[in-house]
Parts: sequence; C-alpha cells; structure tokens
Amino acid sequence: MKILFLYDFPLWGSGSGTYVRNSIQELVKLNHKIGIVCPEKRRFMEDKIKQYSVNLPQTPVFIGHPELKGSKKYSELSEREITQIYKVYLDATLEAVANFKPDIIHVHHFSLIIWIARYIEALTKIKYVITSHGSCLYNIASDKRYFSLSQDAVAAAKQITVVSADTRMKFLTMFGRNFSKNLHIVPGGIDIKLYPTHLDVSNINKKYRLEDKKMVLFTGRLISPKGVKYLVKAAKEIDGEIFIIGDGPEKQYLLSLIDKMKVKNVHLLGYMKEKDLPEFYYRADVFVTPSVWDEPLGLTILEAMASKTPVVATRKGGIPLLVKSGYNGVFVKHRNSKKIAEAVNKLLKNDELRKTMGENARKTIEEKFTWKIAALKFHRLYKKINRNGK
Repeated sequence: MKILFLYDFPLWGSGSGTYVRNSIQELVKLNHKIGIVCPEKRRFMEDKIKQYSVNLPQTPVFIGHPELKGSKKYSELSEREITQIYKVYLDATLEAVANFKPDIIHVHHFSLIIWIARYIEALTKIKYVITSHGSCLYNIASDKRYFSLSQDAVAAAKQITVVSADTRMKFLTMFGRNFSKNLHIVPGGIDIKLYPTHLDVSNINKKYRLEDKKMVLFTGRLISPKGVKYLVKAAKEIDGEIFIIGDGPEKQYLLSLIDKMKVKNVHLLGYMKEKDLPEFYYRADVFVTPSVWDEPLGLTILEAMASKTPVVATRKGGIPLLVKSGYNGVFVKHRNSKKIAEAVNKLLKNDELRKTMGENARKTIEEKFTWKIAALKFHRLYKKINRNGK
C-alpha cells in the first residue's frame, strides 16, 4: 500500500521523530510505499521514500524541541498564525496527495495537521490513521481553541493509536470512551541490531577518566517536566559520576544549581547526536529518568534498557509499561531527591543485582519493544482499513 505520513516537526531531535523514522524504515521492509510531508529539508531514505518538505512561516512546539529553540508553543500562537501554518501545510499536503496518490494517510500528533487529514478525507475519501505521542494531548487540554476541529478529525479517523496505556487513558478522558473500539496502543521500540550484547566503552572510560568508577546517566531534553533538577539535588548523596546529556531551556538553571550546590560529580555534556549515545548507555551502571510529568513513553529508557542498563524511574505516564520495579529497574517517588539517591546507591553497591536487572531489561526490549513489532501492528491496521474500504 501507499502510505502518506504527516508530521509537524523535524525528523531528528525528538522521540516522536525517532518513532516516525524507524516506523517508516520497517514499513518499507514490509513492501509499503511511503511518502512524508514534514518541515524537514534533510533527506531521509531518499532512494526509498517520497519526501515533501513544508516551508512553514514558523514551526511551533508542544513543550520543547532541541532543534527549535525559541519557537513559540502552539498555545502561544495567534489565530492568524495558526491559520498561516494551516494554509501552508494544507497546500503542501494537497500537492503530495496529488503526486503520491496514497491509499491511506497516517498523521503523527494531534495538532492542526489532523484537521488537514480530515479536510482531505472529506474531499477525496482517502482514509486516515492518527497517532498520539502524548505531548499533543497536553496542548489540546491547555488550549481549547484546538479542541472542536480536533474532535471532528478524531471522529472521522478510521483508526487511532497511542504510544502508552497512560496516553490511551488521557485520550479517552478527553474525547470519550466511545472511541475505545478503534483505539490501539503501539509503543515505540528499538532497532535491536544497533544494540549488540556487548559494546566496547574504553573510549568513554579514557576520555572521562571513569576507570573503576560508577556512572549514572540521564539523556533527554532539559525541560522542567523531565525533573532533572531532582537528580542534580541528589548528586551529593550518590556514590558515582553523574552524566547529563541533552539541551533545553533548563540548561542554565541546572548549571547554576550545580555551581550553587558545589557538586563535583555532575557532568552536563549538552546535546549529542543519536549515533554518539550508545557508548554512554552501555557504560552507565544506572539510568535515571526523574520525570515529574506523565511521560508518554520514554524512548531514552528503551535505549538504556536495550543496553542492559537498569533504570531508576518515577511511576509517571507510560513509564510503567516499560519498567517493572524489582525486575528491570526501580520506581521512586517523583520530586524526591532523597529517594533517587537511595535507589541509585542500592544498585551501584550491588553488582549482581545490577547485572540481573540489566539482563531483564534487555529481555523486555527483545520481547515487546522493537520497531519491527510496532511496524507489524501498523501493517495490520492498514490492511484492515484497506479491506474495509474495499
């Protein structure tokens, strides 16, 4: 089948972008022809997919994006700005539909691009699927201007998917439980081939002088909902070196907090490309995700677990779908630095427990969270829609 993706951010720099790229790669292997409309000038799988770049007057965000620093949030847009973005995206999508002639449109994120899918469906009868990655629902909840048109688009969608059970619950609360029949959980995953059972980390040890030292890791956007400040506040009590990889509006605050607390074991490395992260995941003894908001899923947690690294996490959002406390990680109360330090130290001091949890983490990924598994779920949904359509 020919599937046209609609996506409203660059393809790199965010969890949903990783989700979209990897889904496309696996769907191509299943013999689907893929096109994508998005604000991305870099070419992706140029010889295998059709890419239609949208030249938006501005690219707004739901919460934040490392490649869109200074962008307005959707909730900050004026009515005129919303309309301008809609018109540009609609023109680009109409051109893509005319050129690509898709059988199905697959929209990622509940934003104004689902209005576009609804408009095109009304004119052309091309059916569409919507995937929520979680953060888009916060936008609709906080800004009712987006609700009525989104409600209409949701009602006309043939299938809806979400990345976690928590996102499913939030969707049903927002739009109504009558949608539960056509609502499916399709969590993100890992390309397990990129995560061997062992990886040489001697370069990390040498560069950061980590021989015979324990390492604690956080990767992700530096925004207040991620709760990174609670890891920094726990640093003095943690018996290891803490590495924070990421960028965002909280960076300067975290630097000032590190300086104010005079902690010496916290290393803020800034944003890194995805290809540079695996060595850190493999080298880490513990991965910490101290989120204070309902994290939709947590792709960085998946990456850490695929690297056989146990996780210390808060029981927020979709995280319990991945982490099973006492099996592949440990849950702690959110906004509680003392509990973070206690859980991390417990793992750092017990090599056998850490190894067992790491092996269990890897097993969890292999059995439930690969991109191949996610793509197969989409493949079945597309077939169901196409079969019903005919």
